[in-house]
Amino acid sequence: MQILVVAATEFEVESLKSKVGSQAMDHRPWTIDFLITGAGMVATAFAMGQHLATNQYDLAINLGIAGSFDRSFTLGDVVEIVEDTFAELGAEDDEDFITIDKLGFGESSFRSTYTVPDNFNIKKANAITVNTVHGNEVSIRKISERINAEIESMEGAAFFYSCREAGLPCIQIRAVSNYMEKRNRDAWQIGLAIKNLNKFALDFLARGTWSA
Repeated sequence: MQILVVAATEFEVESLKSKVGSQAMDHRPWTIDFLITGAGMVATAFAMGQHLATNQYDLAINLGIAGSFDRSFTLGDVVEIVEDTFAELGAEDDEDFITIDKLGFGESSFRSTYTVPDNFNIKKANAITVNTVHGNEVSIRKISERINAEIESMEGAAFFYSCREAGLPCIQIRAVSNYMEKRNRDAWQIGLAIKNLNKFALDFLARGTWSA
């Protein structure tokens, strides 16, 4: 089985990369490549399009940290994103927002095409993908009223879109590093989120009892 792990930055998957290359994983039932795209939906879509034009895989896994609108998630929680939406793709009509779907120019929401098996006991969530991370109470309230999403990232929907266009089964796994609120880096738990993200990914790959 050929697997592609996609991440925006090297440090989000650095631990996983080092352990995948260790002797403890010698009997794994798959081969794995890592693709570091750079942050944001444009960088993600370009890097994936370029890479998938000359490489074929059975499964793509997007790993990364994210912010959460939902306070029922604990910082460090690992979640499976089942649906992701380009939140800013559309047009303003005074106080209203018209999605690209309603404009008739395309789609804004995309879903995973592979599901993590139930025995992994991972939480499910919907997400939005943005160019500008929310950090203002007014904009947070508006986006929450318009789209029912628990998680926010800058790459997820672009990953789903790229996989759909390539006909590649895909999953997106995120670890919550912060809550969506006025920017407060002192409250963030990036280290914990990355630790838990890599621990889950390693366990998922090590079990090797699944198939796309």
